[in-house]
Amino acid sequence: MTVAPVDPTKLEVGDIVLVRVAGTTYLHLVSAVNSRAGRVQISNNRGRVNGWTNYARVYGICTAVDGEPRPRSADKVRTP
Repeated sequence: MTVAPVDPTKLEVGDIVLVRVAGTTYLHLVSAVNSRAGRVQISNNRGRVNGWTNYARVYGICTAVDGEPRPRSADKVRTP
């Protein structure tokens, strides 16, 4: 898995993101986006919704799995 820094304002449903929750960093699936409030709803890979988190806690986006690029992820990588 390859993860890169993300511009959270570009996130969409279906993106896999690196998020810090309760002091631990996890990969989650974005299941909804509320751009006005600056937050995303995160879920696990079994269909359970974990809740909402703000953009400040979203650190990265999965750009590839086993060397295969993830669709629509490259344009969401944050550049310094």
